Amino acid sequence: MTTLENDFLKVEIAAKGAELQALFSKETEIEYLWSGDANFWAKHSPVLFPIVGALNNDSYVYQDKTYHLPRHGFARDHEFVVEKISNTEAIFTLSDTEETLKAFPFPFELKLTYQIIDRKLNLNYSVTNKGSKKMLFSLGAHPAFAVPNTPDTKYEDYYLAFNDDERLTYWKLKDGLVADETETIELNGHKLNLKHDLFYNDALVFKTLQSNCISLLNTKNDYGIHFHFDDFPFFGIWAAKDAPFVCLEPWCGVADGVNHNQKLAHKEGIVKLDAGKSWARCWEVECF
Repeated sequence: MTTLENDFLKVEIAAKGAELQALFSKETEIEYLWSGDANFWAKHSPVLFPIVGALNNDSYVYQDKTYHLPRHGFARDHEFVVEKISNTEAIFTLSDTEETLKAFPFPFELKLTYQIIDRKLNLNYSVTNKGSKKMLFSLGAHPAFAVPNTPDTKYEDYYLAFNDDERLTYWKLKDGLVADETETIELNGHKLNLKHDLFYNDALVFKTLQSNCISLLNTKNDYGIHFHFDDFPFFGIWAAKDAPFVCLEPWCGVADGVNHNQKLAHKEGIVKLDAGKSWARCWEVECF
């Protein structure tokens, strides 16, 4: 386990999956990250790479060859190489192997840089195409935040505040794939009240979100988080059934549509990175 710490935050990250394990505020004495209770969902904040969501039949076609990948890809199940830069910064690196090339035929380097600055945790993702041909991939985040995070509150006391949306249109999922059906939620003052049954039919998938900051707040106290993200064209919000958490998931890529032809080059949101080039995205969470 790698620990980052300053006067305000203590953060823990595992080498497996370069997965965030803890996000503790010394000021509020609150653990903001989900505990990973296996009775609901044993993850905390998995990295989604080289796909986001599920593939049609868990497979895709590239240059007339069929490959198989599980939901959300393989990065979350691999050990990353860890380089601790300082007490407040660490870099986690995953590169292609003989095993990964069987499922994803592209030489790559995936770097995650965690950095804490005052009350904020920043996570930067960098993907480098180490091959000689265009690389096709998706990448996403899946952090789960504890709800409730204080003993004097319950799940229904919490809401999500969107900085630039008055209504939310989401795509439904069918067996993990994006259906053609949408629904719209009218927000009350940019606020979405959290209820367990919001997620009884799986995640809410957004393709047209205008906001670049979502705050997790409650009506009983002034504690919460601001979750900042830019340049992620898709977003998911999810929780396991009746679980005490909510996932805020910025994505560059999305699950296959129910009628997708399985060709990787035609996959919605697929990133196409030229040989030798690098690509980066980041998100940031501020605790208060």
